[in-house]
Amino acid sequence: MNPERLHSLLEAVRDGKTPVEAALHDLRDLPFRSLGFAHADTHRHLRTGFPEVIFGTGKTPDQIATLLVELGRDGATVMATRIAPEIAVLVQAKTPAARYIPEARILVFGPTPEPTRGRGTVAVLTAGTADIPVAEEAAVTAELDGNKVIRVFDVGVAGLHRLLSHRETVEQSEVIVAVAGMDGVLPTVVAGLFSRPVIAVPTSIGYGASMGGISALLTMLNSCATGVAVVNIDNGFGAGRMASLLNRKRS
Repeated sequence: MNPERLHSLLEAVRDGKTPVEAALHDLRDLPFRSLGFAHADTHRHLRTGFPEVIFGTGKTPDQIATLLVELGRDGATVMATRIAPEIAVLVQAKTPAARYIPEARILVFGPTPEPTRGRGTVAVLTAGTADIPVAEEAAVTAELDGNKVIRVFDVGVAGLHRLLSHRETVEQSEVIVAVAGMDGVLPTVVAGLFSRPVIAVPTSIGYGASMGGISALLTMLNSCATGVAVVNIDNGFGAGRMASLLNRKRS
């Protein structure tokens, strides 16, 4: 149940439009809904401002489709991450209202909110083109949480002039997500150029000594620039959510 739905329900009870018994019926699934294979956290939107996100890896198409519908039942926009194209087709056959964003490997159930929740723009940067899937996961997550997002891809330090050519655009953002594999240096360079919080995302892109992203992760953790926070390897979702929280308007 999202905050808007709960607010409307409580107002209806107060105004005598909805009987208490009917309201209790609507609230019966708080704080979770048991589905047998999962306990859908229907209360998470109320606690954190963002619905439970479905991690698609390891789940069947039936499970993903069921969770999308159950978590989105009260009008919340729900997302499932790490969805392969062939799985997306099977899920959409069961939930035609779900739409697939292939670049981000995300299924979305519900409308994309207006970009009015953030006080500014989230900039999502990548060092290389191969980092784009993780960057898109971050960008789409931030967009689904009501933020305006700009994308600046393939601006790694092997060609620093590419990043500098976008300097004015990046400077206008409130939060920067910097996604990089290989040597993982992009977040340090970005934090040294711009007075903005930088969320560093190491990716598993690279040759043997990159060790599946561990080299990039260690580089980012050892950044000599200030204002850099690091999420886990390939964790675009975590970066997008953190960027959204940092960009959130204060009430």
